[in-house]
Amino acid sequence: MSTKPLLTAIAAACALALPALGQARQVTLTTQLKNYGGDGAYLAVYLTDAKGAYAGTLWVAGGKAKYYKHLSDWNRLSAGDARRLNGVTGASVGAGRTLKVTADLADALIDAGYEIRVDAAVEDMRDSPGEIRLPLTTQNAGKPQPGRQYIQSLTYQLQ
Repeated sequence: MSTKPLLTAIAAACALALPALGQARQVTLTTQLKNYGGDGAYLAVYLTDAKGAYAGTLWVAGGKAKYYKHLSDWNRLSAGDARRLNGVTGASVGAGRTLKVTADLADALIDAGYEIRVDAAVEDMRDSPGEIRLPLTTQNAGKPQPGRQYIQSLTYQLQ
């Protein structure tokens, strides 16, 4: 079972064809933050398709919507998605802490050109859009991906 509530049918949010909904895999994302010496980080974890278009929000860490503009790539790409925050928000993540979330993703998304992207922002510090961009592939599963500024690593496991 998941450690936090999450979109259970990302394929529906992505508006993919109904046959893709038949097979799903549980994906657990573990994000380890660096000890960057600031307040809690706001993170937007989302998917884009092979063309870089927004496909759905997996998780947003940070509960105050007025700060979402600092998650600029995610905010710009997802602006037209009225459902982008349904059941996918939680508290900000402190420096040196770990965020672990689980989602059910349609098998059709894996090895199909989709990317997991993370934008990060910390109050009174520089925003980090595109902190991580990681292709959603079976080959990348279990391999830590370093972030650019606030994130030590992002790892995902496919079950």
